[in-house]
Amino acid sequence: QVQLVESGGGLVQSGGSLRLSCAASGRAFSMPTLGWFRHAPVKEREFVAGILWSDSSEYYADDVKGRFTISRDNAQNTVYLQMNSLKPEDTAVYYCAADRRLAPTSRWYGDYDYWGQGTQVTVSS
Repeated sequence: QVQLVESGGGLVQSGGSLRLSCAASGRAFSMPTLGWFRHAPVKEREFVAGILWSDSSEYYADDVKGRFTISRDNAQNTVYLQMNSLKPEDTAVYYCAADRRLAPTSRWYGDYDYWGQGTQVTVSS
């Protein structure tokens, strides 16, 4: 059974930090790509970061490079998103997702097959 469960969201001030966690089933965790997306009401769902099963290569959206870090703990079947220097424009629901394809890492949400329920991140100015 594939299951992804996010946690760690909350309300923080601009410049603050949060660490999101995504607990995954074994099958989900070993899929070629695990990623984080976010969705704000006035924006399309957008790619935030991804990490490969093969070699743990990391990929980031331009807006979060240098501020966010994706990582994984294979022993805990958990993927993390460390978010530093948060800005109000980072406010969104953040989703963990898995892509089962053996293909180049995608930044399009439609290429991801499994999703968590999301966790709200709100950054105040």
